[in-house]
Amino acid sequence: MLASVSKPPFISIVDDDDSVRESLCGLFRLLKFGVEAFSSADEFLRWERIGETGCLILDVAMPGMNGLELQRRLAVSHPQIAVIFISAHDDDDLRARALQGGAIDYLLKPLSDEALLDAVKTALR
Repeated sequence: MLASVSKPPFISIVDDDDSVRESLCGLFRLLKFGVEAFSSADEFLRWERIGETGCLILDVAMPGMNGLELQRRLAVSHPQIAVIFISAHDDDDLRARALQGGAIDYLLKPLSDEALLDAVKTALR
């Protein structure tokens, strides 16, 4: 009997910055993760495969729905999705709200690949 091969964990990225999305997608594809990127929270919420996301890397400040609001919605609709916040703003209040809402981590841009990968490993456990 053949053992089934499990699919690699799926990473979703929501960030309104094209360069951030592109670089993170490249990193995770290089590491053999399934990855999909979205420019807005609304775009992510409309995605038909949202439930396949094991870890969501999420920008805090975006036009339209911000990252904290998306986190609140996902806590109700998809509580199994682990969230890692990324932000260009070192804001203690936002960090506290994100972590109190269940985020795995709150990382500052520019991101350290090592810190991000450590957070993703924690999220996928």
